[in-house]
Amino acid sequence: MGIFSAIKDAIFGKDEEPAADPASKAGASIGAGITPEGKAAAKAASKEAAPAAMSGVDVEARLDAMPGADKLNWRTSIVDLMKLVGIDSSFENRKELAHELGDADYSGKAEENVVLHKQVMNALAQNGGVVPAKLLD
Repeated sequence: MGIFSAIKDAIFGKDEEPAADPASKAGASIGAGITPEGKAAAKAASKEAAPAAMSGVDVEARLDAMPGADKLNWRTSIVDLMKLVGIDSSFENRKELAHELGDADYSGKAEENVVLHKQVMNALAQNGGVVPAKLLD
């Protein structure tokens, strides 16, 4: 599973067949590099997403509802966004995310991180998320 997929799944929940315990499935399905806090956030997001369709997910509301959202600048920082959803925000993971979204020359500069954050928000919107215009390009 790619980094973007892990971000999307943490926010939207997994689009899988219903399970007896969707919370346990969400924690187990998110890829490597996920922190315990992120697994808890993904479980919470998955519980909320389970009855809802994968489109029309209010991205801002979901992220705001995650534990620790009030302490992180996830609206503008890709590092904080990744931390919030429980993904290791290392350079390697940000570089992999940038490559997934089409930037083969990512070097980790601050300007590139701003662009990467906007690319993630745009990709979430393209995948059925409702993202406020202020978070898009």
